Amino acid sequence: MTQSAQIGDGTRAVRAGLPEAAKNDPTLPGPVFAAHFHLPGDVSGPYTYGRDDNPTWTHLERAIGELEAPGQEDVDTLVFASGMAAISAVLFSQLKAGDVVVLPSDGYQVFPLVREQLTAFGIEVRTAPTGGDAQLDVLDGAKLLWIETPSNPGLDVCDVRRLAEAAHARGALVAVDNTLATPLGQRPLELGADFSVASGTKQLTGHGDILLGYVTCRDAELTASVRGWRKIVGAIPGPMEAWLAHRSLATLQLRAERQNANALALALALRDRDDIEGLRYPGLPDDPSHKIAAQQMRRFGCVVSFTLPTRARAEGFMEALTLVDDATSFGGVRSTAERRRRWGGDDVPEGFIRFSAGAEDPDDLVADVLRALDEAAA
Repeated sequence: MTQSAQIGDGTRAVRAGLPEAAKNDPTLPGPVFAAHFHLPGDVSGPYTYGRDDNPTWTHLERAIGELEAPGQEDVDTLVFASGMAAISAVLFSQLKAGDVVVLPSDGYQVFPLVREQLTAFGIEVRTAPTGGDAQLDVLDGAKLLWIETPSNPGLDVCDVRRLAEAAHARGALVAVDNTLATPLGQRPLELGADFSVASGTKQLTGHGDILLGYVTCRDAELTASVRGWRKIVGAIPGPMEAWLAHRSLATLQLRAERQNANALALALALRDRDDIEGLRYPGLPDDPSHKIAAQQMRRFGCVVSFTLPTRARAEGFMEALTLVDDATSFGGVRSTAERRRRWGGDDVPEGFIRFSAGAEDPDDLVADVLRALDEAAA
């Protein structure tokens, strides 16, 4: 076991992906802005053209790989312009006409659009909910199983080990969307997945100012196919975004500890309210997903979901909040929430709230939410 596998999460996050120390060099080199590189004679070396690779990406990719699979030298990470770019790269590099893919029916709300495109390319799409490992029932003949756990926005959890073993026994690849958990909460490759995919836009970078995605994979051939798709499509991050993301990783453990603690504190405060239904947080001991989550997750995330009786009550709650931004996305240091049904893509009630706990003082955050709930009910 290497030192990287033995050190704590905070130490790893602070040191991940940094180059060897050299006198007078910066500890984290600045972004490299280059469309092309000096390339006399035969083509050789890692950096030839800006769509193919970039030194700033390299540092970030190594850093994410160290977080996703500590101490594993055979793991490669590829960064993308967004989470959807990363998701698309795996789907469209691995699937062809006539293949079968299994998607979660309760996953990210863009998946209905993804399903339309996959179907247009002659790929059969099957869906099943995340909870209860229901995707097991539609696995036969599949080429790829896509898992989202915890699911967004419903926060159901499935048994990744069980699903991965079943999929591999049927000859299928397994990809896990690790966005909500982050590598500090869950390591899909250790649970048997072939791909760990995530939007770095969310808690990984944590400030709501970067669009980024990544794919981490242990198999060199699979990595090469995803890399080839990135080259063809050109879904690459800018060097400034990559550098900002790497800089942000240093505080990931600090942010995650406060945000996850705030999420639990909020969930506990909401648990006994009569005006709340369907409260979900995998970290609650009585949550339906807690048992499985506790077996495969090291942290339970910063997102809490619950339902208010009506759309009007939910909108009144959102208007009454003072410390929480009405915004989409999640994982930022500033708490956000939204009435999720306004987008139309999620099968949730009109009063469903997805709440992302930020890094505010817990007493302040909980007090603001409880006050807003009382005002909305008045």
